[in-house]
Amino acid sequence: MPTTVHKFTLSNGVRVVCEPVTHIQSVAIGVWCQNGSRMESETEGGISHLIEHMLFKGTKNRTAEQIAQSIEGRGGHLNAFTDRELTCYYARVLSDDLDNAVETLSDMYVNSLIDPAELELEKGVVQEEIRKYEDSPEDHIHDLHARKRWGGHPLGRPIIGTHESVGSFTHDILNGFISRRYTGGKTLVCAAGNLDPEALRSSVEKNLGSLNGASEDPPAAAKPASKTGENLIPKDVEQVHFCIGGDSVVITDERRFTVSVLDAILGGSMSSRLFQEVREKRGLVYAIGSYTALYKEAGAFTIYGGTNPKKFDELRRVVSAELAKVRNDEIPADELERAKKMMAGNAVLSLEGMSARMHRIARNEMVHGREIPIEETLEKIDAVTTAEIKEMACEFLAEEQLTTTAIGPFKQN
Repeated sequence: MPTTVHKFTLSNGVRVVCEPVTHIQSVAIGVWCQNGSRMESETEGGISHLIEHMLFKGTKNRTAEQIAQSIEGRGGHLNAFTDRELTCYYARVLSDDLDNAVETLSDMYVNSLIDPAELELEKGVVQEEIRKYEDSPEDHIHDLHARKRWGGHPLGRPIIGTHESVGSFTHDILNGFISRRYTGGKTLVCAAGNLDPEALRSSVEKNLGSLNGASEDPPAAAKPASKTGENLIPKDVEQVHFCIGGDSVVITDERRFTVSVLDAILGGSMSSRLFQEVREKRGLVYAIGSYTALYKEAGAFTIYGGTNPKKFDELRRVVSAELAKVRNDEIPADELERAKKMMAGNAVLSLEGMSARMHRIARNEMVHGREIPIEETLEKIDAVTTAEIKEMACEFLAEEQLTTTAIGPFKQN
């Protein structure tokens, strides 16, 4: 599976990275900005997410309806997301429509009006999104856990912001933030599918070549100091929704492959230890799993799920016992091999989808500054040893290093 990734850098710093895949008839393309909630000050909480919304509301050249029609009216798909360190506006289109997709996404990126009247409406939409989120404890618990774990650090704040912060934003505030963050040095255009690299570079040059080339770094912040202990949040719900976890490595640490294998063994699938022990053998939950969240300044390893309030104490004891096993016992060779094969299979199968392929290439470039061949990733996964897994578990998942956050029908203090 030799890589065929091409990379260009325009004079204003905009990077273009693409991979031709000629046996299909579509292209996945994204305009990425190295910006997210991590780059916000305390008073700017949620501004990156609100800007993402506003870029769909109309430009100097298109109404909101015309933006959607320009992609969906040709049979394509248009969407966006904001996370803690990256924002992406992306489309999946037929290969003949790639130039139109570049022009539409670029128009959104550089020509959005941020109309004051539309902004007031969209602030209300986002505030409703916040209310919906807060009414969904299975979703809300993850942000509450990050806040408990990392406190006031930018990584501990919700991506979506708060009612107060979102309500305070004005046209001038959003435009000022865009002018600082949506610059050539922070912008990447990435595509995968049936495309011509030189034609893509030319199209990006035409549409984004005049973008301000400045490159502002995010505000400096120390690594977040992690808080341990428990935070039980009273709410009138039927289940206890919980997160239990500790720190992890940063995203550039080579040990991220060890963390990924540990995650796969503990809670990454229906064959994982937590799913088998907690759900299949004991019937304590409907859903349980684990995940890693790795950033440039910090990382987290989290176990999550939901259970009957009467069974929450038992569940915590079972989870604690499973964590003790990975800290103290050797991982059987056959179990380690199954976890590695599952990860390798998932990684290879994901490359059959152009959207996943585009996202992988873009994140490698934005985070690591290079294309990481899938062969390299598979080799790193295969090289993980049981000793390394135990060492990782002891470093980050010792009992005294854990934080437990839960929403449930607890008694008020």
